[in-house]
Amino acid sequence: MAGLRMRWARPADDAATAAEVVLRLAVLLQAGVAPAAAWQHLAETGDDIAARVQAATEAGTPLDRAIADAGSSAQGDRDAWPDVAAAWSVAATVGAPLAETLRGLAAALRDTQEAADEVRVALAEPAGTARLMSWLPLVAIGLGLALGFDTFGVLVGTPLGIGCLIAGGLLVVAARRWSAALVARARADGLVPGMEADLLAIALSGGVSIERARAIVTAAGGADQAEPDPDTTAVLALSGSAGVPAVELLRASAALARHRARVDGRLRAARLSSHLLLPLGVCTLPAFLLLGVAPMLLGVFTTMPLQL
Repeated sequence: MAGLRMRWARPADDAATAAEVVLRLAVLLQAGVAPAAAWQHLAETGDDIAARVQAATEAGTPLDRAIADAGSSAQGDRDAWPDVAAAWSVAATVGAPLAETLRGLAAALRDTQEAADEVRVALAEPAGTARLMSWLPLVAIGLGLALGFDTFGVLVGTPLGIGCLIAGGLLVVAARRWSAALVARARADGLVPGMEADLLAIALSGGVSIERARAIVTAAGGADQAEPDPDTTAVLALSGSAGVPAVELLRASAALARHRARVDGRLRAARLSSHLLLPLGVCTLPAFLLLGVAPMLLGVFTTMPLQL
């Protein structure tokens, strides 16, 4: 479990699925169902993730490893389930209430999903505009043909036209890749904000010391031992200096981290509209001139001696 990372490729969809399954598990556990039986009941209802976990545990795989691998075996990529496995492992190690732990984790995953959905909606308009504008140079070719100019013939039949075609094509490709990179950078990074603080709170709720809690969370794959979260370290220092329990402070820090991530996502989406003007001005408009305007001018200049 030490190598698990809390990152996945499709955060909104995977977090939604994980939150739903985890909440159902919490309800079953709170009703007195044993953990293994809870997974079995979910598998019998047709849940794919639960079925994979059940099959893996029957084959001898430890439960936390089966949970961590359940999503990646279906999608071939990293997902939200390593976080669920880490929380399950920490709670089982320290004896923390598993149902309460899973309810809190489901809320964190659902909050992450909602934040990612908000960012995705905010990005839809500028990303769609960028895709639409990327077709502008190709529209210029059709516009020249519609006006009676042999735009295509000039682009493929003259040395200057071929040069315009190559340069314009390269600029179109560059604009598309640049815009796609800007949109990808503005999207959520797939992390569950505050997860390390949540896992430490779970460990401390079992009555262990802070040093022992850190070791358990790191062993479960929920923390980076080389680079600990500075916010979590600050919260633990505050707890020690003030002489107050760290559990609620850590949970409040995790909630604040998710709030900050939501605000940062909105700000990234707002800045994207202005950032997308760069590939438009540097690549798309010059490509429009090279593929649309330049061939029309070349066509006029090449036919003028014949008319004279």
